[in-house]
Amino acid sequence: MTAIDLRTRYLGLDLPHPVVASASPLTRSVEGICQLADAGAAAVVMASIYEEQIVAAELAELALLEADGGTHPEASGGFFPATVTERSVLDQRLETLRRAAERAGIPVIASLNGVSRAGWTDFAGQLEQAGAAAIELNVFRIPADLSEDGPHIDRECVEVLRAVKASVRIPVSVKLSPFHSSTGHFALQLVQAGADGLALFNRFYEPDIDLATLRPQPDFDLSTPADVRLGLTWMSLLHGHLGHTSLAATSGVWSGDDVVKYLLTGADVVMSTSALLRHGPQHVGVLVHGLRDWMERHGIATLDALRGRLSAAQRGGDPGAFLREQYRAITTSRRL
Repeated sequence: MTAIDLRTRYLGLDLPHPVVASASPLTRSVEGICQLADAGAAAVVMASIYEEQIVAAELAELALLEADGGTHPEASGGFFPATVTERSVLDQRLETLRRAAERAGIPVIASLNGVSRAGWTDFAGQLEQAGAAAIELNVFRIPADLSEDGPHIDRECVEVLRAVKASVRIPVSVKLSPFHSSTGHFALQLVQAGADGLALFNRFYEPDIDLATLRPQPDFDLSTPADVRLGLTWMSLLHGHLGHTSLAATSGVWSGDDVVKYLLTGADVVMSTSALLRHGPQHVGVLVHGLRDWMERHGIATLDALRGRLSAAQRGGDPGAFLREQYRAITTSRRL
């Protein structure tokens, strides 16, 4: 039997295998993070910190303080009930990160979703101080202003990365959207600006419409295995062209086979959210076992011998022409 070595490296972190738990409700608490660690996750991305949530909570508390300050002088000494004066949202999240980093025994990567330049950099610095092993910038930027062009949006994202990199010493990755006008060029810009890693791709959640109330209806749909295909395409195109920048694959990871596919196209680590929410933290073991079993059956001993075998760089030729041929083959298939 082939001795299998699953060790990999991501954002400068040495990991025992490539299966990472990405940001989700499971990674919002110390208990959830520790459960994932106990189940065998190589690392965990903590649930995102949203700048709007933090600012809204602080403004609400400030408004209450100002409204009652004239009639309750003792307010500044802790007069308000706990629901108002308890630690801020940010303090609570930082404490969760601090305790998880101490107890989990695996790297805890902080996920930051900011709006303002000051918010990105200030919160990033506090996350570093709280013990984050790295920071993942979750850039959710919808170009709702029709006067904005693609290059302007790309430049904004690159400048955010530069500002965060200048404010912290730990590695910083960017979770990409698949909707940039030139995803590959944007990825290259981020790498040139200092990104230590890229995660493909950010999965956006759009609201449905409730026809009874005629209001937007928040709807959380889990991914499906078919969602790996966009990530596979771009992972294949980027692998081998971004120097030593780490690549993480995320979205559609439900089985060990999905992990193998992403590694074949060039991923350093593979992240899962939906499958862990559906099956629980113990599903990490299923993913790792599936990967190991596949490698044993194919006589592949290390991830280095597996990684990137099906990338565009390894395949040679014109990747654009290859993808067009695959598109033609699919759309002309008799199975349609």
